[in-house]
Amino acid sequence: MAPEGFDFQYTSSSTAHKGRRGTLTTPHGTLETPAFIFCATKASVKGLMPSQLRAVGTQIILSNTYHLYIQPGPEQVHGLGGLQKMTGWNGPMLTDSGGFQIFSLGHGSVAEEIKGRRMTNRPKSMLKITEEGAMFRSYKDGTKHLLTPEKSIQIQRHLGADMILVLDECTPFHVDKEYTRRSMHMSHRWAERSFVEFERTHHIPHAPQSLYGIIQGGVYPDLRREGADFVNNLPFFGHAVGGSLGADKSQMEDVVSLTMSLLAPERPVHLLGIGGIRDIFHGVRQGIDTFDCVHPTRLARHGGALIKPKFWEGQGKPKEHLNIRNQIFANDPKPLDPECGCETCQTFSRGYLHHLFKAKEMTGLTALTLHNVAFMNRLMADIRAALETDTLDQLEAEWVIS
Repeated sequence: MAPEGFDFQYTSSSTAHKGRRGTLTTPHGTLETPAFIFCATKASVKGLMPSQLRAVGTQIILSNTYHLYIQPGPEQVHGLGGLQKMTGWNGPMLTDSGGFQIFSLGHGSVAEEIKGRRMTNRPKSMLKITEEGAMFRSYKDGTKHLLTPEKSIQIQRHLGADMILVLDECTPFHVDKEYTRRSMHMSHRWAERSFVEFERTHHIPHAPQSLYGIIQGGVYPDLRREGADFVNNLPFFGHAVGGSLGADKSQMEDVVSLTMSLLAPERPVHLLGIGGIRDIFHGVRQGIDTFDCVHPTRLARHGGALIKPKFWEGQGKPKEHLNIRNQIFANDPKPLDPECGCETCQTFSRGYLHHLFKAKEMTGLTALTLHNVAFMNRLMADIRAALETDTLDQLEAEWVIS
């Protein structure tokens, strides 16, 4: 049974794939799925106001439990009315559990792990992982903290997002199968503790919340099957596909496909930390309902503007984005994307955006962030329409570089 204020309904109209068109109802509004969730890591999508997010069709955002625990603290967020009221967003929201930080602080980023790399030059803040939880050192003041499954749920209860996640250890690619197995079993025990704490703390948030379980198991099919059986047998509202997804795109697609074939179809499914355009089309075909990734907004802050293949300009193999800092755009009077209705494309030329980035003006960061958010929302709207008409193949040819 779904928690009060929550519901998920979907339809599927294709015999060629498992893509589905749905509606996910939360106490703060209903989102149409498949949908992309933008990362408001520290309770803010960098450079944009909530009104700007809404103006380009944003349905839902995500905030980070680890960072908000460090600053400003969950009690302060709760005292300001929870994330919804504090941020002025007042729409559907999701928080992760802090488990990703356990992984990234100890081993490196998800992108690095998908590529099979693990070495970084960053200092490691994660101190140790035990059955009790994860011990880490604050990046702000160096103090030690223990994040347990219970603590993660308590923090997320105070933050007040609509959908929250159980605590897990996101295992890196380079570890062996036995480590992955032990880690998955510990994450299962953490998930059970998270669920018990979720039930105990129902009185804390300002509005009802729902809990997602996370499927681990790395790249090993038998472990993924065991992980899927585990979450299917607990009364989570939704599922999230997590953990290392492989050494390359092909392996990632295999892991996602297998995992999706094993999950209870009546629950919404979120794919954690994946947001490439080709990856989204593959995930949609497997039945993924929501995606999140920092890529669109982070890319914008470095001068990257997402574009359809037909608008790409430059030498070499086409990419999913233009680097507006390149000199080729200095005198370009065209908009980033002639088909885009966002304020950036309707107002600014590529030449002016190039100038803004060369001059290090904040307007450039805001303009590209707004465009990239609008781009992803337009992509997802087109995918939803294509699912209704069973024309996903034709749409993918328009959006994905061959």
